[in-house]
Amino acid sequence: MKKQILLVALGLFTITSFAQKDELKTAEKAIKNQDFAAAVTAINLAEGLIDNADEKLKSKFYFLKGQAFGGKKEYEKAAKGYNDLFEFEKTSGKKRYSDDALPFFNLLKDEVNKNAFAFNEAKNYKEAAQAFYLRYTLDKRDTLYLSNAAQLALQSQDFDASFNYYNQLKDLGYTSVVQVYGAVDKDSNQNITFNSKNEMNVMMKSGKYINASTTNSPSKRNDILKNLVTILSKQKKFNEAIALIRQLRKVEPDNLQLLLTEAFIYNDLEQPEKFVELMKEATEKDPTNPDLYFNIGIVNYNDKNIEQAEKYFAKALAIKADYPKGNWMLANTILLKDADLVIKMNALPMSDTKGYSKYEAERKSLFTKVLPLLVKADKVERSAATVLLLIGVYEQLSMTDKASELRKVLDTLE
Repeated sequence: MKKQILLVALGLFTITSFAQKDELKTAEKAIKNQDFAAAVTAINLAEGLIDNADEKLKSKFYFLKGQAFGGKKEYEKAAKGYNDLFEFEKTSGKKRYSDDALPFFNLLKDEVNKNAFAFNEAKNYKEAAQAFYLRYTLDKRDTLYLSNAAQLALQSQDFDASFNYYNQLKDLGYTSVVQVYGAVDKDSNQNITFNSKNEMNVMMKSGKYINASTTNSPSKRNDILKNLVTILSKQKKFNEAIALIRQLRKVEPDNLQLLLTEAFIYNDLEQPEKFVELMKEATEKDPTNPDLYFNIGIVNYNDKNIEQAEKYFAKALAIKADYPKGNWMLANTILLKDADLVIKMNALPMSDTKGYSKYEAERKSLFTKVLPLLVKADKVERSAATVLLLIGVYEQLSMTDKASELRKVLDTLE
């Protein structure tokens, strides 16, 4: 009885083996005739039988699978065939088809890559993102394609796909940091970069360059994290965005960009107190950054916290004297005090000339303080607003000639 069962089993194995070989022969012949639909049909029939095949037959199956699906432009299935082949032969220690398959696999990747760039050139960013992601899945060592997919998906506002891609980059620890090879051109004294270390070494021997250097390009880690939060914010998933930032800040407590991103979410949520609290924390981490002080000043200005706004605008200018809009905002902040002085003057009785004179002197002092700030702001970026405000200050200081000159200028701006 045991012998009979054994004979039946051997019979089934033989039948299966013949079926495998027949289907693979059919697939091979169809591929040669470029009948890729027939080749795929044969491969699909063989796939259910391949588990029990010998090593040589398995290798051939994977090789033909890659060619069959590649011919049908089913790139993911084709790539799986080739990748399964490479992995199987690496594990088995016996190369049979890997060397033959590699050129086919590279052509497959090039074709997908060309499709991706064609979509991008045509400004079909969503399709380009999908194609770049497909290119990445074909060979996951090429993480640059995943980065391209993430950026283009975000550009096309396909937020779900973009979040997925950026999240994969985050989990992979992707930074895009590469070594940059450079030197200084002797004749022009300009910094130049080379394509490789070998090129740098060759060109340095020419004697045309000096100061060869090897540096790292900037990391894109912060950009990836920021984009994840940006996507959640655009989807109005503010709680998720804040939760993600806090999770990331536990891992990277000194990451200023994450801190600022959280602060600006609270600004978008119109929670100025929380915004200022986080921005003050940021100034402790980066005390020489004028942007931080300027933004705190803006929030206080909007809330009419005059003293605080003046303090932070002045701090930004102390760090960077030509800070854009710094002089303009500081001048406007100081001028908010004038409204209070006018109210106090109007509340005085007609007989109180002493009190009136006191407030007049305070106003003159205020306009005198504001004038150089406005002159600087107007010099950096002249507009109808800067000229109009300057005219008003000149008139308050009885500088009528200056005011008249600027009225002529105002006519050309309005």
